[in-house]
Formats: sequence, C-alpha cells, structure tokens
Amino acid sequence: MRYGAKVLFDDVNVTFLPGRRYGLTGPNGAGKSTFMKILTGELDAQKGTVVRPKRVGVLSQDQFAFDAFRVVDTVIMGNRPLWQALEERDILYAKEDMTDEDGMRLGELEGVVAENDGYTAESDAAILLDGLDIPEDLHERKMSELQGGQKVGVLLAQALFGGPEALLLDEPTNHLDLESIHWLQDFLSRYQGTLIVISHDRHFLNSVCTHTADIDYETIITYTGGYDDMVLAKTQVRSRLESENAQREKKIAQLNEFIARFSAGTRSSQVTSRKKEVERLATSDLARSNIARPFLRFDMKRPSGRHALEIKGLTKSYDGEAPVISNFTASISRGEKIGIIGRNGVGKTTILRSIIAAAPGVSDEDFKIDSGTIEWGHEAQVGYFAQDHRATILPGLTVFEWLQQFDPQAGNEELRGLLGQMLFKSEEGLKPTAALSGGEAARLIFCRLMLQKPNILVMDEPTNHLDLESINAMNFALQKFQGTLFLVTHDHDLLEETATRIWRVSHAGIEDFKGAYEELQSVGA
Repeated sequence: MRYGAKVLFDDVNVTFLPGRRYGLTGPNGAGKSTFMKILTGELDAQKGTVVRPKRVGVLSQDQFAFDAFRVVDTVIMGNRPLWQALEERDILYAKEDMTDEDGMRLGELEGVVAENDGYTAESDAAILLDGLDIPEDLHERKMSELQGGQKVGVLLAQALFGGPEALLLDEPTNHLDLESIHWLQDFLSRYQGTLIVISHDRHFLNSVCTHTADIDYETIITYTGGYDDMVLAKTQVRSRLESENAQREKKIAQLNEFIARFSAGTRSSQVTSRKKEVERLATSDLARSNIARPFLRFDMKRPSGRHALEIKGLTKSYDGEAPVISNFTASISRGEKIGIIGRNGVGKTTILRSIIAAAPGVSDEDFKIDSGTIEWGHEAQVGYFAQDHRATILPGLTVFEWLQQFDPQAGNEELRGLLGQMLFKSEEGLKPTAALSGGEAARLIFCRLMLQKPNILVMDEPTNHLDLESINAMNFALQKFQGTLFLVTHDHDLLEETATRIWRVSHAGIEDFKGAYEELQSVGA
C-alpha cells in the first residue's frame, strides 16, 4: 500500500494465528489504521490478498452511525447474521396474513436465531454494557442520547458481541476511564480467538498481548510478547546488525589500505583476492527505521514556594444542580505529583478548571467556582495542558509565530530547537496552526510548556492523540520534573510511574490518598 511516493507496506506476508493476541504498533503515520482497514475490508490493498475468518468483530470508528437505534440493538448488530434474522422475523410476525412461504421462512429464521444464541441476545448484550459502565437505565435509550465516551463503550460492546473468531480493535481505550480499561483488559485476556489491537496505552498492550506486530521498515515484523518485549528485542536486533556492520566496515578499511599500498607492486594476486574480499564484505545500508523519538524536558525558571497550593472548601456546581465538587479542602506541597482518577463524568476536569481559574500564567475567565478559596503559593507559575488542547491554539498563525508569542525574547534557534525536539521538521514551522492534526497540536503545546518553564504543570488527559514513543518521552520527563504536577489520565503506567498522591473522584466526593497508585490498589481499590 502506498500513497504517492510514500510507501506504507511493500510485499508484506504475515499470519495472525487463533488464540494469540497481537498489538499492532508503530509511530503515528506508519500505517496502523490503514492496515487495520485493509484487514476489515474497508480498504483494498493495491497488491496482494487478505484471508479473514467468517465472523470478525470490528470496533466502529463512526460514533454517529447508530444514533437512530436503541443501545441494546446497536450491540446486537455486532452479530450481523443474527441482527438481520431478528429484523426479518419481526417483519414477518407483524404481517396480518401469513403465507405458507412466510411460515417456512420463519422456521429458517428461528434456526438462525437459535444458532446465534439470539434468545439470550439482550441479556448477553446487557452483561457487556454493564462491564463497560453503561448503566441499565441507558440500555433502552437511543444512541443519540449518549455522551461520546458512552458511545465508544457501546461500540466496543458491539465489536465484542457474539464471540467473533477475530477481533480488530483500533484504539479501544480512547475515552474509557481506568476501571473500564481494566475490565476490558480482563475480558480480552480471556478471549480465545485472534485479537489485533491498536493502542497507545503501554500497560494495556503489555497486559493483553501475547505477540506484537510492529510496522516499521515498510513491513510488519512479529515479536513474541507485549510492547516492552518488542522494544527490547527490536533494539537488540538493531544493535547486533549495527555492530556487525561496524566490524565489516573496519575490515574493509584494512583491506582497502592493503590494496592502495600494493596495487602497483609485485603482490597483484594478493591485491586481487583482497578486492574480491571487499566486494563480498560490502555493507548493505541498514534500512532506516521510521520510529522518531521526541525529546521532552520540563525545566523551571525558578521553583515555587514550599506550599504550592491551598484549597479550602471548594464547591462547584453547574446550572443549580447538585455540586460536582462539594467542600473540598487540600494542601499541596512543592514537588508533589497528584494523579486524579475516577469514572468518566464525575468531575475530574472540573477540579482542574477550578484550581486554574485564577492561576498565575493561565486564564479561564469563563469558569467560576461557587464557593471556597484557592491560594497559589509564592512564585507559582502554572502551565496548563487542556483536555480540549486543540481549541487553545489560535488559528491564523504559523506554528513558529504561535510559539514565539509566549516568549518574544526567545531567539529563532531556541524556538527551532524546541520544535525539532518535538519532531517538527524545519519547514513545518511555517505550517498554519489551523492545519495541525491532534497529535501535532499536542506536541506544539509541549513546546510551549518547555519554553515557558513553569514550576506547576496542570495536565488534563495529555496522552490523547500521542503515539507510544511520545507518551514514553512525556512519562520520563514528568518523572524527572522537579515541580508540582496535577495529572488527569487513564494511562495506567503514566499514573503509576509519576504520581506520588492520588485524588480519587466519585459522586460521593474526593478521596485524597497520600501515596502512589499501586499502594491505593493494594489497599482494596
């Protein structure tokens, strides 16, 4: 498969075996989603064939395609033969005068329904929906009435419904909270068919996958184990090839030196043999990997005071309804890293917007708390990564101009260096901000934070739209950050490896756990 001069896949031969769970990896732009669409049949390969099993469950990417249907029906549609049989059966039963042919057809349809466990379809669908945190009172509602994250949960249940022989899931953890992700991990780990999944969640891939299919060098190489196992194996193979190449080059240099010294002398036969040896050893250029690793480092211009933030009696509600946050009090010291977790819709973003509403260096004038006080410490400077970060980048500017406005004193070389660290090529500095993809917009926000050097970082789901390499780079940078961090994330590893304190948000309130996420789980979370 190629697009113009860009080759995604060239003569790829790969088999995905039953009982194995494959993580499909590769950086943004490597062709993961394109390959998945070729597997599902949505796209045709320009050359070659794909053989797929009869029943394939696919995670639909169109959240609005099923808006006219009930939630439970949308799930059952995951088994297309069953759904078609149920629809046709209902039409025949609705007839006032049924012919003999109708009766015979009904018998055939009842056979299809029975064969596909149609008589327990609604209860089977309900079990899947409950696991993905879609409450029972929504099961009879129309899809159009659900929020984005809930729709993703329903579409995931649709892909899982009816025990397909193969499951093809493109970013199934997007918009899911941690509890739903953990439920999905457990479910997929018990799945007996062939699973192929794209995810930017390292912990999810390591927990679920028995194998990793990595897209690189214009082909697909399969490794045994999860994501971390693949990275280790790939690095070792690459290092061995580079070492062998280096040894060959050294030997060639020695032979060429002999040839240069004695080519005009009496040792012509030895020179000839040395030339043949050089030809035999000639190094083939190592194929260039398309993995690009960004470099992130969050420095501070100066540290904040010892007390970074004091929250007293914080209460916030919307439109006079029951408060999302009620009388919350907390004291945060410099250097603490707070991970904020909870189910979707319980108020995690509301907490962040409440504490940054009047933060130094950030303005969110449209947001007001109901009551309570928020006092920032001495010299506090806040950098904010909003969940809807795309909306924080003004259109009408180039990437370079947008970044420059945050520090007009910064030299061109410094700005180009920051953009280069986040994988913007030199010509991409002239790209209009309105043309940025989600991943590019996220990387540009990181450039801004590195330029501003705040001592307090407030981040709301920063992993959205990032590939695994970028998430790993951010993880390391946040671990090394000397300042204070507030982080909302559904990424298990990022939470476990950075947070020193957890705020667990629920409709009952906010639990302030002074310890790491792993400790919270071990005490019965």
